[in-house]
Amino acid sequence: MTRAAAGIFITGTDTGVGKTLVAVSLVRALVQHGLRVSVMKPIASGSEQTAQGLRNSDALALAAAANVAASYEEINPYCFEPPVSPHIAADEAGIAVDTGTILRRFEDMARRSDLVVVEGAGGWHAPISRAHTMADLPRTLGIPALLVVGLRLGCLNHSLLTRRAIEADGVHFCGWIGNAIDPALERAPENLASLRERLRCAPLALFPYAPDDHAAIAAATRAARSLALVSN
Repeated sequence: MTRAAAGIFITGTDTGVGKTLVAVSLVRALVQHGLRVSVMKPIASGSEQTAQGLRNSDALALAAAANVAASYEEINPYCFEPPVSPHIAADEAGIAVDTGTILRRFEDMARRSDLVVVEGAGGWHAPISRAHTMADLPRTLGIPALLVVGLRLGCLNHSLLTRRAIEADGVHFCGWIGNAIDPALERAPENLASLRERLRCAPLALFPYAPDDHAAIAAATRAARSLALVSN
């Protein structure tokens, strides 16, 4: 694997579409194939106070799946308690989110890993400071974006806008994964067909509704093979 391919950024069509499910499953699949995998949740809001300090459940789930040791602060440099947009939480905490800090943490992890799986928060243009959005992270880190599409009403518009934004921001779009978050979605096959046609590529994998561990890792393995992260 080349140095430029040392990471992948997991983004989504919105909040609550299953980015963490996909990211954790991908990490677990890669670990099962013998890769050294680090993780990052650079910015997280909606966290809880613990004896160790603020902790975010998404970051903890990623940490539990990885097999490269790292401190919580390396994995989640910016952790905020209220479940609000990161830029609002950062302002309230009097903290300036620094993309340079995130880049240094990423580079440290990349040096001791085969791959760093980085999970964003919210959607592609979710603000992280007064000057930056989530889109600035993969661009700063120099890694491609993998789009998680929450399969529900509105996903066509959200996915098309997100792919267009990813490419307009100069980040490589490496594919998309469909996550069946709404089991009652009407015309689901027709929606998938439209996504394939309009995103100009088939999904790397489809996650069923509320998958068990086996189904989630199987779907993530299919995605990893399509991305040539693991061999058959």
